[in-house]
Amino acid sequence: MGLMVKKRNTTMQWSLAIMLMSILSLVFFLVPNKVQAEKDAHHEEHLHVAVEASSHDSHEVDSHKDHSSDDHAAHEEGFNAGEMIMHHIGDANAFHIVGDIYIPLPVIIYNKTEGSWFTGFSTEFDLDHHGNSTNEVEGFHMHHGRVLPIDEETSIIDFSITKNVFTMLLASLLLIVIFTTVAKGYRRREGQAPKGIQGFFEPIVLFIRDQVARPYLGKKTDAYMPFLLTLFFFIWSLNLVGLIPIFPGSANVTGNIMVTAALALIILVVILLRANKDYWKHILMPDVPLLLYPIVVPIEVIGIFTKPFALMVRLFANIAAGHIIILSLVSLVFIFGNSGESLSGGITGGIVTTAFGLFMNVMELLVAAIQAFIFTNLSAVFIGLAIEDHHEHAEHH
Repeated sequence: MGLMVKKRNTTMQWSLAIMLMSILSLVFFLVPNKVQAEKDAHHEEHLHVAVEASSHDSHEVDSHKDHSSDDHAAHEEGFNAGEMIMHHIGDANAFHIVGDIYIPLPVIIYNKTEGSWFTGFSTEFDLDHHGNSTNEVEGFHMHHGRVLPIDEETSIIDFSITKNVFTMLLASLLLIVIFTTVAKGYRRREGQAPKGIQGFFEPIVLFIRDQVARPYLGKKTDAYMPFLLTLFFFIWSLNLVGLIPIFPGSANVTGNIMVTAALALIILVVILLRANKDYWKHILMPDVPLLLYPIVVPIEVIGIFTKPFALMVRLFANIAAGHIIILSLVSLVFIFGNSGESLSGGITGGIVTTAFGLFMNVMELLVAAIQAFIFTNLSAVFIGLAIEDHHEHAEHH
């Protein structure tokens, strides 16, 4: 029993260490891609100029233009479900509470064009309820919650603590506190039955070891348990925090493809660094006739990258889809109520949203754990294929 407790303590310590390395990798990897956001802002600017020019040239046909502008204003004021959904599942430089109220986050941007830094908080920008700023600060403004340069030719590198980065740091801190407490519990109650938070997490750790790691890693299970536990609990905690609709939740972290790409990249690096000669022999010198090498070898090489790619897309698509469905249900209140004009429609939408929204949130609680399990399980499978010895493979058959 004492040896088992010792192993558990060692596992917890290695788990925390590798978790910290993984989080650091994520933070440095997640330099947001501003290209699409800048294009959208540029498109809106040109559209605004075009509308102003059209309005200026319309003095001779006032009646026709007045009617068109009224229709345009009505369209702009109407509820746009797609815009609302994309705004809420995207990353941002501030947490939106309600109306024009935001919780600011640090903004750290390096201006490559001018060779200067811009630092501060998102409160420096006067934000409306859409996340757009009405002022500019040192050549920057906010568009849909993201800080962007006003000059589209400006090249930047964004190191800001966005909603996603803040949530990752928060999840990491919570996991460090939780597992430090669990480790202390093992030391205080050595040889005794687990209780409290220790009793809650021990079955999960044993499940990951016996049902996820051991079937694919065999004798090398203990060496990879800290890494697999880090993956599972980190992804699970991010999924759960993302289901909280208000601060400090509401961030769609694992529904961001850059985050899942960082996780998949970590898996790829582990596979490439730990793969043995039997793995590379199977890839580069497969047991097929030489005439088939030009076909089989490229397929096997591509397979090295398609495995982590599948991990990236699977996690991103499932989590993002869940958030989109919930937000779509919330949108029914405004759609049925015609943005407040129809009381009966709003009540109907509220009933539908409440019923199906509760169901979807319960489902998302399950999906949060299931997706963490699937990502960890497939990671164990891929790592197991890379480190499996030839004689072990023969024994399995």
